[in-house]
Amino acid sequence: MKQLIHFNEVVTRDGFQMEPEYVPTDTKVALINALSGCGYAKIEVTSFTSAKSIPMLRDAEEVMGRIERVPGVEYTVLVPNLRGAERALGSRPDEFNLVMSTSETHNLANLRMPRENSFAALREVVQRYGGQVPINVSLSACFGCPMEGDVPQQEVLQWAQRFADLGVRGLTICDTTGMAQPAQVAKMCDVLLNLFPSLQLTLHFHNTRGMGLANVLAAVQSGIDRFDGSLGGLGGCPYAPGASGNICSEDAIHMLEAMGYDTGVDLQRLLLIAAQLPSVVGHEVPGQVAKSGRITDLHPAPPSVAELKKAFS
Repeated sequence: MKQLIHFNEVVTRDGFQMEPEYVPTDTKVALINALSGCGYAKIEVTSFTSAKSIPMLRDAEEVMGRIERVPGVEYTVLVPNLRGAERALGSRPDEFNLVMSTSETHNLANLRMPRENSFAALREVVQRYGGQVPINVSLSACFGCPMEGDVPQQEVLQWAQRFADLGVRGLTICDTTGMAQPAQVAKMCDVLLNLFPSLQLTLHFHNTRGMGLANVLAAVQSGIDRFDGSLGGLGGCPYAPGASGNICSEDAIHMLEAMGYDTGVDLQRLLLIAAQLPSVVGHEVPGQVAKSGRITDLHPAPPSVAELKKAFS
């Protein structure tokens, strides 16, 4: 029996925040309720950032207040700072997700402050609320920055260590800009698992250069058992030129299940939901399995095949 792989769904936060057309609150709630029955470990519901910064998620309190929570599923929210955490606390999140970049240039472009300032702001959240809400830290651009180039592994590890020293529950190592490749991923995972054996370690990949699923496989074979994914492959990074979305949840789950891994996800149920996503966002999405079906979904042979079998028997 191969290891259990835990999936976190991020479509209604990371996926939707890049969408040009507003997704109504009722639709978000209905989608989260549907996803809650699929067997995910976590669902990142929304972000408590300012409505001016991310208008798509201006309904964070209402969405969190209306979703139907399923036992066993953790409902996570992104909080950018102490003020966001204070807003989020009343919504009863199961986890705070904090974000900063390991690349100074990417952090300035995305969060508009140096990394040390970001760390200080996030440290306040951990110190104030770490005893009330489990905290995960997502470190962005860990495998490369399109403005700086390579981000040294040691740079990623030193930021990871600083947050681990604060007592966070988990770390998410993010390929925000889709620059990772499998050999690099395997090396990173080996070191992370050795340095932080007691932390929840999650990998977050984008498919910008078509290596998303290859990177998932490299991480799984290194021993990582937690991944973020976005339904349909929605999402992206505004500071990664040409960026496509996150890895597609259903495609990654399908791949791993085909290889004999247990994801705990009801893939057939998830595919029915994924098939409706284009009508939610008003355009086609990158995901493949919802369009083509699972590799175990067989089709009847054309009538001519029966005739040919007779002819050659």
